[in-house]
Amino acid sequence: MAVTLVNPSGLPTIDVYRQVSIATGTKLVFIAGQVAWDAKGVTVGEGDLAAQVEQCYLNIATALAEVGGSFDDVAKLTVHVVDWTPDKMPQLLEGIGRASAKLGAAPVPPATLLGVAALDVPDHLVEIEATAVLD
Repeated sequence: MAVTLVNPSGLPTIDVYRQVSIATGTKLVFIAGQVAWDAKGVTVGEGDLAAQVEQCYLNIATALAEVGGSFDDVAKLTVHVVDWTPDKMPQLLEGIGRASAKLGAAPVPPATLLGVAALDVPDHLVEIEATAVLD
């Protein structure tokens, strides 16, 4: 595997999340921010943050599969959530958990969570972009 996820001593340990990724591969893959569209461009989970997070993860997995990768190759995520407040964390984690169960994915790699005012269309509640490293 080209990406190893770790929690360094001296930083908080969070069961589903890793603070650092170590990338040793040679091919960088940058995946554009994915929203909750299905293959036909229809929004999945309108009004449901967990469902939209799950679809974003599945879309990232689809993009990775196209170039010979999987979620295990993700070194960094950036998550944009409309009108973010901490009380939305359980919904976010639910969506990640459902997608991870479907994908057999590793814990969440290092990520940045940003609250935003709006996304490309009003129905989208979340957008997730990924950087992966392949051998």
